Amino acid sequence: MSASDDPRRVHFQSPEYLVERLDAIADLFDTDRTDLLVEAIREYVEETAETEAFRKQVARKYYADQLEFDAVEQLVGPESAQRLRLLKADLESDPLDLAPPDDTDVYDGDPETVDPDGDDGSAGVTDSAGADDSTGTDADR
Repeated sequence: MSASDDPRRVHFQSPEYLVERLDAIADLFDTDRTDLLVEAIREYVEETAETEAFRKQVARKYYADQLEFDAVEQLVGPESAQRLRLLKADLESDPLDLAPPDDTDVYDGDPETVDPDGDDGSAGVTDSAGADDSTGTDADR
């Protein structure tokens, strides 16, 4: 048993009818109330931790500095916590100050423009030389 598995006494109050039902179930399965509670809590924690809404909430709180990394690690596991730590560091860092490339032709040729007043009522596309590409080739006419 590891140190994190050592039993820890927890005291809480519950409605009486739930305690009575829990005791009846414990008698039925020949176990005790504590074992049933621990199993129910374990299942709830595992199911909750697997939901997308839970993981998003953990990330939101961590990015807003409302959760410490140790808590995040407990909530989502070490691998997911490390990813969140790296993403947070990336979000907090200054953007790279890079100049735009000056040797790249964005349009790879002549840019096209749209003529919203095409002759046939449809928008015509023209290249930078003014040729209309919306009607097809000469053979199509």
